[in-house]
Amino acid sequence: MSTTSNDSSRGIRIKGVSKVYSGTARPAVDDVSLDIADGEFMTLLGPSGSGKTTILSMLAGFVSVSAGSIEIDGREVSRLKPHKRDLGVVFQQYALFPHMSVARNVAFPLQQRKMSKPDIAAKVAETLELVHLGDYADRLPGQLSGGQQQRVALARAVVYEPRALLMDEPLGALDRKLRDQLQREIARMHRELGMTFIFVTHDQHEALTLSDRIAVFNEGRIEQVGAPAELYERPETLFVAQFLGESNCFRGTVDRAAGVLRCGAHGLRAPELDPRLDRAEMVAVVRPERLALHVDAAEVASGHNHIGATVTEIVYVGDRHQVGLRFDDGSTGTATHAVGSPLPAMPGEGVIVSWDPLHQAVVPAQDGGRDPAPHVAAAEVTADA
Repeated sequence: MSTTSNDSSRGIRIKGVSKVYSGTARPAVDDVSLDIADGEFMTLLGPSGSGKTTILSMLAGFVSVSAGSIEIDGREVSRLKPHKRDLGVVFQQYALFPHMSVARNVAFPLQQRKMSKPDIAAKVAETLELVHLGDYADRLPGQLSGGQQQRVALARAVVYEPRALLMDEPLGALDRKLRDQLQREIARMHRELGMTFIFVTHDQHEALTLSDRIAVFNEGRIEQVGAPAELYERPETLFVAQFLGESNCFRGTVDRAAGVLRCGAHGLRAPELDPRLDRAEMVAVVRPERLALHVDAAEVASGHNHIGATVTEIVYVGDRHQVGLRFDDGSTGTATHAVGSPLPAMPGEGVIVSWDPLHQAVVPAQDGGRDPAPHVAAAEVTADA
């Protein structure tokens, strides 16, 4: 099977790509550029209509490019037919031939490439072992579970060793437990094959679990690209902060002289604030697991931000409690609290909520983060959560 190459000329490059459909007022994809390294697991993450599937379809050749270019290993492929791009594709719908056995389904792309029967048999057997379906070669798709059918689709897409594997919401039709299992299988396949994987999803958990890097899409454009921990801990826009995981968002105005973000009567320390942002509206973003709950303000660690809150609900979710909060500034949010340690308050009771300023990100208040004014780089963060 394929292995990751160290050749720096290899990779997929999307340069200034746009897509405008006839009769629409705004582009489905708006001037998107993205470099995907050879052997990388890149996830395109975003809500429905954000442009991620359109990008994948243009890369595959199923949708034409309105502007820009797509290169694979330095070769411009924007005008090539799909079958000339050497890409494997897996969709949410398995698209298996119902009258053909598992082995014949997997063999089909090899037959199209005129491989010899002995080579086809060997390659099919090898690939079915890769997806742990070696004992199912003679079964029909209708005799398999949904997860097994998706494994067959994966096997058919990689059996001819394409340049990259494109996956469009491949686990969307499966239940949560089966999705988690198939996520582990896809991650294992990526490690073993060393092939470039490009994965489209709206599921943040899938993106964080599987990816080397994630490109977060919003309204046809990329908001931010980075490793999962980078995006989660250091979002650059309010959209990324709120879409990727749960967030507590404290809106305020920068007070340059005091070096704080003024949120009502509270001054939140923000050591990384850019001095040019005086009086700018910003948002301090804090993840639920970074919040500590106290009965008394004297318990707050020196140098930590803190704000009063009222507990609105406590939900048991197995390994932790999710504590719903209404903060003194009127906003609402959530903290997590470990099961087994005493809860500091019950619903209706007041608490003090605190956090280390190093574990917050400060982003522009405008949704989408497209304000051209200078903005704050998120604070230094440790990745020990």
